[in-house]
Amino acid sequence: MQQSYGYASVNLRLSRTFTNTMSFLEINKSKLYYSIGEVSKMFDVNTSLIRFWEKEFDIIKPHKNKKGNRMFTKKDIENFHLIYHLVKERGFTLQGAKGKLKGNKEDAVQSLEIVTRLQKIKSFLLEVKGEL
Repeated sequence: MQQSYGYASVNLRLSRTFTNTMSFLEINKSKLYYSIGEVSKMFDVNTSLIRFWEKEFDIIKPHKNKKGNRMFTKKDIENFHLIYHLVKERGFTLQGAKGKLKGNKEDAVQSLEIVTRLQKIKSFLLEVKGEL
């Protein structure tokens, strides 16, 4: 089993996570709710991390069905993506991410949108390069 924690492996994992999340959301545009398992697959994390972030960040408020299962909306997933970006990609601590979201959420959203656009451009350019 290969364990590499270099820049390239982290970058690959982050871009794969971005691709999984965005493609999953684009495919399921008509879907209203997502299970905790689906959300954990989108971000390539354990379900326990999803539950932990739900407790830690008050911007995530999943609905619960009669059985008590969490059902996340697209807004919850967008908030998870924002938290993931701050904590996993930018290296914020949980306290730092909470502060950023409380103090200047618009700045964090704008930063995430820029990163998202740049990743789309990168994948497009790599696709063009592959066709040459």
